[in-house]
Amino acid sequence: MNVEKILSQMTLEEKASLCSGRDFWHTKAIQRLGVPSVMMCDGPHGLRKQVGEGDLLGINASIETNCYPTASALANSFDREVLHTLGTALGQECQAENVAMLLGPGMNMKRSPLCGRNFEYFSEDPYLAGELGAAYIQSLQAEGVAACVKHFAANNQESFRMSGCSQADERTLHEIYLPAFEAAVKKGGTRSIMCAYNAINGQFCAENKLLLTDILREKWGYGGFVVTDWGAVKDRVKGIQAGLDLEMPGGGGTQDKQIVEAVKNGALAEEDLDRVVRNMLQFVADYLESQKSNIHVDRAAHTVLSGDLAAKCAVLLKNEDGILPLGKDSVAFIGEFAVKPRFQGAGSSHINVPHAISAVEAAQGRSVLYAQGYDIHREDNAEALLAEAVELAKTVQTAVIFAGLPDSYESEGGDRDTLAMPENQNQLIEAVAAVNPNTVVVLHGGSAMELCWLDQVKAVLYVALGGENVGTAAVKLLWGEANPSGKLSETWPLKLSDTPAYLNFPGDGGSPVYAEGIFMGYRYYDKKEMNVLFPFGYGLSYTKFAYSDLKLDKQEMADTETLTVSCKVKNVGSVAGAEVVQLYVRDEEASVRRPVRELKGFEKVFLNPGEEKEVTFVLDKRSFAYYEVKIHDWFVESGNFFVEIGASSRDIRLSQAVTVNGTSELPVHVTRLTTMGELARFAKGKAFLEQIIAARRDPSEAAAEENNRNMGEGSEKIVQSMMFEMPLCSLVTFGALTFEQLDGLIASLNQ
Repeated sequence: MNVEKILSQMTLEEKASLCSGRDFWHTKAIQRLGVPSVMMCDGPHGLRKQVGEGDLLGINASIETNCYPTASALANSFDREVLHTLGTALGQECQAENVAMLLGPGMNMKRSPLCGRNFEYFSEDPYLAGELGAAYIQSLQAEGVAACVKHFAANNQESFRMSGCSQADERTLHEIYLPAFEAAVKKGGTRSIMCAYNAINGQFCAENKLLLTDILREKWGYGGFVVTDWGAVKDRVKGIQAGLDLEMPGGGGTQDKQIVEAVKNGALAEEDLDRVVRNMLQFVADYLESQKSNIHVDRAAHTVLSGDLAAKCAVLLKNEDGILPLGKDSVAFIGEFAVKPRFQGAGSSHINVPHAISAVEAAQGRSVLYAQGYDIHREDNAEALLAEAVELAKTVQTAVIFAGLPDSYESEGGDRDTLAMPENQNQLIEAVAAVNPNTVVVLHGGSAMELCWLDQVKAVLYVALGGENVGTAAVKLLWGEANPSGKLSETWPLKLSDTPAYLNFPGDGGSPVYAEGIFMGYRYYDKKEMNVLFPFGYGLSYTKFAYSDLKLDKQEMADTETLTVSCKVKNVGSVAGAEVVQLYVRDEEASVRRPVRELKGFEKVFLNPGEEKEVTFVLDKRSFAYYEVKIHDWFVESGNFFVEIGASSRDIRLSQAVTVNGTSELPVHVTRLTTMGELARFAKGKAFLEQIIAARRDPSEAAAEENNRNMGEGSEKIVQSMMFEMPLCSLVTFGALTFEQLDGLIASLNQ
C-alpha cells in the first residue's frame, strides 16, 4: 500500500472522511483506492471485541475471551518479562480476531487511591509505569498489533472526566504525569496515543497544541497517530491544528463536513489535513503488512498463563509467625469471593469471561471447607451468614477469608469516596479472628484499602485483580507451590486524609489543583516523614534475601556520562524465590525542592536457596536530573548524590555517594532584585559572591569572639544566610556599591 500515491489521488472529502471512525470500532474505508476499514478494540488486559453494536462502557455483548491480571496487579510484579509475556499473548489474540489496534496500556499516574479507574493504571511512580508499559507495547507490537497508550494526559480521576480541567504546573507535569508516556513513545515505540477527555490548564487535550505537537511530536519525536478518547472532541478543526488525527467514534459525517468547509474557506491548511491522512494511511498500511492468517489461540493455555502471571503479581503484606505457606492442617475458605472471585474491574475494559476459576474450585482435593460469610451485594451483614462462618472457623486449624472491594467500589465513570472495605466484610474478619488465632486474609481489589483489622489477623495476601485464573494463583501461593514475589506499586496510607491530594480531589467543579506538585505518592509520604500502612515497593516472601557489595564504576562523573551500578543479592532462606532489587537516587543537597528519593531502576531476580547473583543497573543524566522550567528541559545540578539499593522505598539496604557535575548552566538574567543566593547558582555569580564574603571576613579570633557576643554562636552562618536572601540593590543600601557600580556589575554578569 503506497501511502503517498494514495494521498495524492484522494479528494478533499475522502481526506476528511479518514479523520473520524466509520462506527464505534472501525476506521473508514476508501474503496476506490483500496484502503480498507480496520478494527480497534478495548483492552488492555484482555480483548473486548464487540461483535454487534458498540458502546462506551461495555454494556453490549463482547466475544468470550481470556482475562489477564489488570495493570494495577501487573505493576506489582515489578517484572518486565511479565509484561512482555502478556503483550505477546494479547497480540496473538488480536491477530486471530483481525484487530489492528488494542486500546492500552493505561499510563496515568495514581494521584489518589480514590480514582475509580486505578485498576487500569500501573503505579504512582512514573519510572515504574514507563518501564512496564514500554515492555507491554514492544511485545504487543512485535505481533503486528498497534498499542494505543492512554489517556494523554493528567487524567487522574473519573469525576467530571469529560469536562474537568487538571491544573498543574510545568515541572509537576514533566516530572510526574508525562514521563510514563514519554517512555511509551521513546522506549516502547507506541504507534498510537489516545488523548484524554479533560483539559490541562484551561486547554482540552484534544485541541492542546502544547501537548500533542510541541511535546509529543517535536520534543519526543513521536511518529504515530493520535486518537481521541471516545467522544472527547470539542472543536474538530482546532484539534487537527493542534496535532489530533482520528476522532472516535465519529460524528455521523457532521465533523467531516466542518473539516471540508474549513479547508475551503482557508481556516484549515490542507497540509495540516494531509498530515492527518498520511498518519491514518500509514496505520492501515502497517497493519496490512503485519496481518497474519490462520492464527489459532489456545484459550485453555492462555487461562493457565493468566494464573501464572497472577501468581507473580501477588503481594504478601503480612505473614506473622510464618503461618504461610499452609501445611496439612484443616482449612476453611470463608467469603463469597472464594467462589465468585473479583478478578477484573468494571467499565470499558470488562472482559467477557465464561468462567473464572475460583479458589474453592482450585482447592479441590485439599479437603477445604467453605462458608459464604457475607453477601457482596449488601453492605450490612446477614446474621445467619456471619454465624455460619464463625462456627466453621472454630472447627479448623486455619481460616482463610477472601475479601476486598466489590465491583461497585471501583469502576470507570465514578470515583471511590472511601478507602474502607464493605463493613460486612470487616465485621466478618474481626469475628472470625476472634475465634481462630490463625486467620489469613486474601485481598481482592484494584487499589489501596484501609485494613482496620490488620493487627487481628496472622497473614494478608493481596492478589489485586488477578484475572480469570486468580483462584488457582491464590491456592498455589497459600500452599507454597508458588512463592509471593510482588511488591506494592503504590503506597497504602493509614487513612484517606493522609493522602497528598486529599484536599484537592476531585476538585471544585471537576477542576482539581495539583497543589501537592511533584510530591505525589511515596515522594509525599517520605518528604513529610509520615507513617504509612505499607510503603511503595513493599512485599514479603517465604524466604529471605541479603544484599551486599554495592559498586559504582566511578566516584565522580559528568552528567553526559553513564554510571554503572552493581550489587549482589543472595537467597539466605530455605526455599526458592524472586526478589525485586530497587535502585533509588537521592540528591544530598539541592537548591530546588526535590523528593527524598526517587526510583530509577529495578530488576527482579530469581534465586534458589543459597544462590547469589549480581544485579547491574545503568544510570544516565535523567537519573539525577530535575525538570527546570527556566529551560523547559531536564537539568542536573552539580553536587553529591546517593545511589541507594533497597527492598522498598523505606527499606534501604545499601548506599553509596557519587559526585555528579552538571555540564550546562541555567540562563540567568540578573537585575537589581536578584538575590545573592540566586547568583550562587551560576559560575560568574558564585565568583562574585565569594569576593563579597571574603571582603567582609575578618579572620582574627577577636573578631569572631565579638561576632558571637553580638549575635550569638554561629553568627558567621547567620550572616551568610542573611546575605543569600538579600537582593543586589541592598549592596547600595549598605554602602558597598553605588548604583552606577551595581548596574555595571549587573551588565557584566548578564554578558
